[in-house]
Amino acid sequence: MTEERLWTPWRMEYIKSATTSDEADGCIFCDLPRVGDDAKVYILSRGERAFVILNKFPYNPGHLMVAPFRHVGDLADLEAEELHETAGLLREGVRAIRDAWEPSGFNVGMNLGRVAGAGVPGHLHWHAVPRWDGDTNFMPVIGQTKVLPELLDETYEKLAPLFP
Repeated sequence: MTEERLWTPWRMEYIKSATTSDEADGCIFCDLPRVGDDAKVYILSRGERAFVILNKFPYNPGHLMVAPFRHVGDLADLEAEELHETAGLLREGVRAIRDAWEPSGFNVGMNLGRVAGAGVPGHLHWHAVPRWDGDTNFMPVIGQTKVLPELLDETYEKLAPLFP
């Protein structure tokens, strides 16, 4: 019997960051917009108060996040202008994903607090995840591995031109 393997070398970076991540090390939503090279850090669009960025460890191709520039972790503390702009950028993100891939649907939302699943609980961010009929399989459940049909750089090249 031949043993078959599915190689996912990018997962090691995720595993290491998930087990060693601490807000004392910084906040990706504060740090990445300061890098100065949007393509390098996968920032798709910037507004005055918020921005759109690809999830470096996506559930599906096109999985993006929208976050305010200001470090704020409680929805009740978000200023009205920040809420308005993040909602508009989220709408633009869903439109761009729809134009690029024509998914069957979306999961859109946020996790508030670590117990609710927030990986960065100190900085609000919304997720937009495109979904297709049949995009779930046994790999995430049994193999703890998500199979993605597209590299992150390819996803960025498809989506970036679709933002105003």
